[in-house]
Amino acid sequence: MALIETAKVVVLVGGVGGAKLAHGLAQILTPENLTVIVNTGDDFWHYGLKICPDLDTVMYTLSGLVDKTNGWGVGGDTTRLLEALGRYGETPWFRLGDQDVATHLLRTNWIQAGERLTTITGKLNKALGVNCTVLPMTDATVSTMLDTVEQGELEFQPYFVRYRWQPTVKAIRYAGIEAATVSAEACAAILAADVVLIGPSNPWLSITPILSVPGMRDLLVARDVPRVAVSPIVGGKAIKGPAAKLMAELGYTVSAETVVQVYGNAITGFVYDETDADLRIAGLDAVTFNTVMQSDADRASLARHILEWTLRKT
Repeated sequence: MALIETAKVVVLVGGVGGAKLAHGLAQILTPENLTVIVNTGDDFWHYGLKICPDLDTVMYTLSGLVDKTNGWGVGGDTTRLLEALGRYGETPWFRLGDQDVATHLLRTNWIQAGERLTTITGKLNKALGVNCTVLPMTDATVSTMLDTVEQGELEFQPYFVRYRWQPTVKAIRYAGIEAATVSAEACAAILAADVVLIGPSNPWLSITPILSVPGMRDLLVARDVPRVAVSPIVGGKAIKGPAAKLMAELGYTVSAETVVQVYGNAITGFVYDETDADLRIAGLDAVTFNTVMQSDADRASLARHILEWTLRKT
């Protein structure tokens, strides 16, 4: 059996659940052996700032700065800037923490200077003491667009934040995905990986954008290594966010089994919660663990269980 301590791991993530698993992996792996590839389909421009919510959630989580109550943003941050905007008649719907704005300002400045998002992400993470590699899914601009019954087509952030993911979704597309490419850094990490994991993230809003980058799925499928997804659905419900709601609206059964169907040949193994132990996952290796991560120790424990199980045959 391969050793966890020497295994090179790539994990694909988005959102709070994915960031938690990335943090668990960071607790048990050496930094040079962990690469986190992050969804950027929810990136957008707001008040002239380039905002990358999933990249920032991962960065703040790995650096220990995250707001532990929300799972995103900087802990203890204030919103004086938003209060000042209100004086001018603005009604801000997207929370911009004052410390968080510093991240967006630097990112925007560097983008306008012509730097790649991959390079910028590396600089920001290094400055906050994150030693593993964090990469955006692509350097191109991709926007997750949701066609809704009540509001027509919405960009991700208005759907998710402004309308609190309540509109009924009919279809999802990833605008700009055709022009996206896998970066040299992401390609190299995947080619060197002993294990590829997919975090317990929303399949449509966090992971499918990554898998839809031209060449990404083929690159993963070509690797003869364990490729294991962790279900975000526990007992027919999502731990956080609209995953279960989207499943039902798009015509799927709300179940961990549906996650397997969505990922298809991208995965060779599947981890789902003990609550769903009566489910039978056909066609690939599957195992149940306690996947609900309520503490830092839970995150490390789940990460270790997954890798021990995944590496048992390698």
